[in-house]
Amino acid sequence: MKILVTGAKGFVGRNLVETLKNIRDGKDKTRGVDSDIEIFEFDLDTPEEKLEEYAQKADFVYHLAGVNRPKEEKEFMEGNFGFTSKLLDALKKYNNKAPVLITSSIQAALDNPYGRSKKAGEDLMFSYGKENDVKVLVYRLPNVFGKWCRPNYNSAVATFCHNIAHDLPITVNAREHMMTLVYVDDVVDELVNALSGKENREGDYCKVPVEHKIKLGEIADLLYSFKESRETKLVPDMTENSFSKKLYSTYLSYLEPDNFSYKLKMNVDDRGSFTEILRTVNAGQFSVNISKPGITKGQHWHNTKNEKFVVVSGRGLIQLRKIGTDEVINYEVGGDEITVVDMIPGYTHNIINLSDTEDLVTFMWCNECFNPEKPDTFFEEVANV
Repeated sequence: MKILVTGAKGFVGRNLVETLKNIRDGKDKTRGVDSDIEIFEFDLDTPEEKLEEYAQKADFVYHLAGVNRPKEEKEFMEGNFGFTSKLLDALKKYNNKAPVLITSSIQAALDNPYGRSKKAGEDLMFSYGKENDVKVLVYRLPNVFGKWCRPNYNSAVATFCHNIAHDLPITVNAREHMMTLVYVDDVVDELVNALSGKENREGDYCKVPVEHKIKLGEIADLLYSFKESRETKLVPDMTENSFSKKLYSTYLSYLEPDNFSYKLKMNVDDRGSFTEILRTVNAGQFSVNISKPGITKGQHWHNTKNEKFVVVSGRGLIQLRKIGTDEVINYEVGGDEITVVDMIPGYTHNIINLSDTEDLVTFMWCNECFNPEKPDTFFEEVANV
């Protein structure tokens, strides 16, 4: 299949093209799309004669090119209607009946220069489909956000992400304004599905099925919390399809390379160190513990709190004893065979570095974030070793 993508270097176009390349190269086999595809990329810097060539050969057309921030108002109609007309004329010239998918905007329903130009492009597409017996797919997209979106252009989310990531101020004129947004990966999923005839339709239009509605002020608050998370260690809700999960990934994509890493506070003493890595909203906290040779750590129990210990380097002994009993349960663990040992509520437990020379490195998960006002931690030795 030969696939033409106009606006291939734009925000949605670039994300789509990279996905199509992964399908073509066999890196993404989850889409249910044949990998035997050829991609024709057309953008502003593509020689104009290429449009004729691609229009003659294409088996499917993604028409993503458009104008939304021109220098002059007339460019709206030239870019959103004029180029669409040129593309369709080229397809008709070669009697190419390939399906054509166009991304429009919810603003096509508004009476402004941009909206009118988008509506004109839609009408032209519908007419082309009827007159030429061609399948057309018209998507009225709301605000799209995600990686590679240009900041300080036409996306508040992109501008907020860029400015907050670069310690620049943002302006929130209407905190209560309700935004309707779609995530670029969800858009690409839908566009790829359309390639196989599995598009989602609502009346005459097609749509991305996963939308998010959130107030503008709440978006700003979330982004500031992401920036602060390097200090608070708190990551947002990461459940499948959550807005915060998608926005967090978007925010990270605006960081500069020299800001990808950050140091953590290590709690160091003569026994080794304990470092909290991150905290979650509803899934506890993650930490790394380093024990020096011969050192025993722990010797406590919990009522409700539970933990998972995973030794990743060194050789250790984990011991547990049920409160009120004498039997000690022993687990020898090491980095050569990754093993999870659960710390059971009501069992006092410890971890001992059995090496005389090497540090013992243990990755730890706890089902709740540490609360000094309610530590649920009670000292009691497991056994004498």
